[in-house]
Amino acid sequence: MTTTTAQACPSCEEPVQIGPTVRLNEILECVGCRSELEIVALSPLVLALAPEVEEDWGE
Repeated sequence: MTTTTAQACPSCEEPVQIGPTVRLNEILECVGCRSELEIVALSPLVLALAPEVEEDWGE
């Protein structure tokens, strides 16, 4: 039996469906606002906006 949970998107409050086998630091996408979300804690489950990928220009 698979159990999914819903967590509110920190940006738009739209429910984000989360499966039972998620991992810490996994990236999900909100279907409402298309934001990339990162799982920052598993117990309790916490979603946060994923950091933007920045170029380091070889630094």
